Amino acid sequence: MPAGLAAELEIDSALTLNQVAVGCDVTIRVLNGPGCQQLRDLGFCEQLQVRKLAGGRNLICSVCGTRMVISRELADQVVVAPCR
Repeated sequence: MPAGLAAELEIDSALTLNQVAVGCDVTIRVLNGPGCQQLRDLGFCEQLQVRKLAGGRNLICSVCGTRMVISRELADQVVVAPCR
């Protein structure tokens, strides 16, 4: 498969953290929005592996062995892709 086509497929398969099912392991691809610096200060950064533990009003995620709660608004700013 040509590299350009593979990159396009990867971008098309990206979801926000809100859209991922509970229990899924994902890799953060892009932080995009007004809360990005706050997310980075919390430890969310590109290429980091995250597991979504619970959804609802706020999301509970496991990041580097630590459970973190973030709002749905912040989770919409986290673009993720499935882990390989």
